[in-house]
Amino acid sequence: MSKYAQPERRPAVVAGASSGIGAATALSLAAAGHPVALGARRTDKCEELASQIRAGGGEAYVGALDVTDGDSVAAFADKVTAELGDVEVVISNAGSVNPGTIHEVETERFQREVDLAIGGAHRLVRAFVPGMVERRRGDIVFVSSDVAVRARPFMSSYAAGKWGLEGMVHALQMELEGTGVRASIVRPGPTWSEMGTDWDVDDAAFVLNQWVRFGHARHPHFLKPTAIADAITTVVSAPRGVHLNLIEVSPEAPLEDN
Repeated sequence: MSKYAQPERRPAVVAGASSGIGAATALSLAAAGHPVALGARRTDKCEELASQIRAGGGEAYVGALDVTDGDSVAAFADKVTAELGDVEVVISNAGSVNPGTIHEVETERFQREVDLAIGGAHRLVRAFVPGMVERRRGDIVFVSSDVAVRARPFMSSYAAGKWGLEGMVHALQMELEGTGVRASIVRPGPTWSEMGTDWDVDDAAFVLNQWVRFGHARHPHFLKPTAIADAITTVVSAPRGVHLNLIEVSPEAPLEDN
C-alpha cells in the first residue's frame, strides 16, 4: 500500500454514541463503509443502534466507555482493537451541559464537567493516537461547540470546557504535523439532542431567555444531529494530503417573507 493511500478497511470509534450527534455519526460512518465501535455508558442504547447498523449490512461493536475513567478508556481501546482491528478513526463526542450561575456552582461539579470535555478527550488521544502515529495515518475528530468562540451565559463549565478543548486540539494539530495523523474540530451551532432535556423546565426557560437577551438566539432554527454527522464523515473521508482542520456547522435562518 502506498504511504499516501488509505486502507480499504478503516475501523472507527465513536465516543458518546448512545444518542444525538454520536448516534447519528455512527450511522453515517457505517453507511460510508466503516466498521464502527460504539462507546458510551448506556450500552443498551448502543446495542439498539448496532442492531440497526448490522441490519443494514454494516459491522458494529458495542463497548462500555466512560471517558472520565482512564481504565475504562484503556479497556475499551483494547477490546475494540481485538474485535475490529487497528483503529483508523476516532470521534471524541462525549459531553454534558448543565445550567447554573458560575459563582454558585460547586467547584467539584465544575471540575467534573471540564474533565469530561478536556480530560475525556485527552484520554482518547492517549489511547488511540500513539498507534496512529506509528502507522503514519489516522483521523481524530473532536466535536466542539460554537460556545468555544461565543460563550453563552448560565451554562457553567460547558463554555470553559469547549474553549479548553479547542486550545488542546490546536496544539495537537501542530504536534502531529508531518506524522500523517489528522486532528480536526467540528464546531456545531445549536443542535437538537438529548443534552438539556433533563433540565428543570423553569431553568431551561430562564437560560433560553438569557440567550435572547445577549443576542445568542437570532432565530429559532436548530440543526438536526445528522447535519453534524455528515460533516464529520466528510472530514474523515478527505483524501490523504487534505486536512479539514476546522468545520463550523450552523443552522440557517428561515427565509424572510417578501
